[in-house]
Amino acid sequence: MSTMLIRERYKVVRVLYTEPDYAFVEAVDIQERETPTRLLNLYEEELLHRYGKLCAGIRREDCPAFQGMFLNGETLVTVFTPCAGTEIDQVFYRGDRWSWQDRLHYAGLLLHRALELANLPPELSCAAMLSENVLVDTNKKDIRLRYMVRPMEGMTPRELALLAGDQVKKILPRQSTTLEAQLDFLEELDRGTFGSIVGLYACWREAEENIRAEREAFAKKNFIGRGLALLRLRLKRLRKQRIRR
Repeated sequence: MSTMLIRERYKVVRVLYTEPDYAFVEAVDIQERETPTRLLNLYEEELLHRYGKLCAGIRREDCPAFQGMFLNGETLVTVFTPCAGTEIDQVFYRGDRWSWQDRLHYAGLLLHRALELANLPPELSCAAMLSENVLVDTNKKDIRLRYMVRPMEGMTPRELALLAGDQVKKILPRQSTTLEAQLDFLEELDRGTFGSIVGLYACWREAEENIRAEREAFAKKNFIGRGLALLRLRLKRLRKQRIRR
């Protein structure tokens, strides 16, 4: 496979993932000099027809990374440009240390990237929002999506919102110093009430303002003031939990 040449143009240099009737590989476009690296999704059998129909409707403005598709014998090949970064689970994890400003920045980027997927078929957009495809570039403080479009069935616009919400929870975890506005937003994510990424993004825009304002006000308090504010918040949340029960 490492020496495989597809359509006498794409030289496969690394197999990144395989499952029955699907493979994801890194290849070099021997006709391209400046940016030759490409990512190829290979589909066979029933997947060939299903993903052929799905990818035929992709508009370049909805997915700039999509470079086209073609048949190679009995295999459908979809071509995407690669992106740099580290998988999100290796950047945001329990015990990591990020400032609240950075967390808001990355959460906003993640949801903006998810919003950009809104016009794609759910099978494609949801695959791009899986943890293995959400790449964080900490040097440029950016988030990019890799298009390893693994076969996924039964996906809907709501599934994209749920997946994006799960990724945001990694960036904005519940911590001992988490304040009320962020806790309220996380509870909205836990309820999973958003029917699409558009609704989730609209909620985020309002929540972001509230979280930022609350954090800035909290930072102005002295040590004792912060401690009292956190104590009052914990007591308030406990009362709400008891009422719900």
